[in-house]
Amino acid sequence: MKSEAVTLSSGQAGAVRSGSQPVEHRGRGIALRVGAVTAFGAMMAAMKYASEHGVVPIEILFYRNLFSLPTIIAWILWSGGFSVVRTSRPGAHAARSILGLGVMFLTFMALSRLPLAEATVISFSAPLFATMLSALVLRETVGWHRWSAVAIGFIGVLIAVQPGGTELPLAGVAIGLTAALGTAVVVITLRQIGQTESAASTVFWFNIVCITATALPMPFLFKVHEPAIWMALVLGGLMGGMAQIMMTSAVRYAPVSVLAPFDYLQLIWAIFWGYILFSDLPAAPAIAGAALIASAGCYVVWRERKLNRPISGTPQRVV
Repeated sequence: MKSEAVTLSSGQAGAVRSGSQPVEHRGRGIALRVGAVTAFGAMMAAMKYASEHGVVPIEILFYRNLFSLPTIIAWILWSGGFSVVRTSRPGAHAARSILGLGVMFLTFMALSRLPLAEATVISFSAPLFATMLSALVLRETVGWHRWSAVAIGFIGVLIAVQPGGTELPLAGVAIGLTAALGTAVVVITLRQIGQTESAASTVFWFNIVCITATALPMPFLFKVHEPAIWMALVLGGLMGGMAQIMMTSAVRYAPVSVLAPFDYLQLIWAIFWGYILFSDLPAAPAIAGAALIASAGCYVVWRERKLNRPISGTPQRVV
């Protein structure tokens, strides 16, 4: 029974339907998703704190994956052992991992240049890009309902970032939007890999590739940090690993269409941690834009569920 939690592919997860789980199982799935969002919020805050104290993005990437690995290995062992991470598609994992590494780098770059809440709002545009790519790349039919939702979502992005009339650095906004677009590409890649590969395999090999790649420059970048910085890096890695596990496990108990709206709770955590750690509060346009983006994303999820299609319009976590 334990191995079922990691052998569920992302393609199968996207196909989970509304009537397939008892209500109490859905509650467990929702609890796991909320836990994942909470852990992701803590991870982003910890890495933002490290960035504010001189830790460069490559260092953050290395420690985020290194310190999440023990949690992921414990999950794999609990779930049936390393047989669940065997793969017949090492090339696909390598390509997905390199792409994901680039997106993670851009995400932490944006985080170093933007307030936590605003960076989170911009990341919410990833499902909108994913819907566009599903039409342009996968040639899926996207009707006017979803195109309208995408348009409304991007209006929300424009309201949030206020191009030409905001104190947000344009470089940070551009990097954040590029990271969101990259996340959408990863979503498409995961949907394809998920047809044959387990979620455990994808998570494990992604971490291994990221650690290996970012370890190469570490002899030139290594610094002895203050204890508080090390604590933030360790906490960020542990929270990131736990979040990946809970995010993956949640789809075993509830359909994605039920879980997806809870992902937008991350903005609440971003506002909370941004205020506690950095005395930042988001401007009213950022909140208004986030409301439009979240509404558009939830509508896309609802529409794809109604059309009985694999759901692309839900936030996917690369970091």
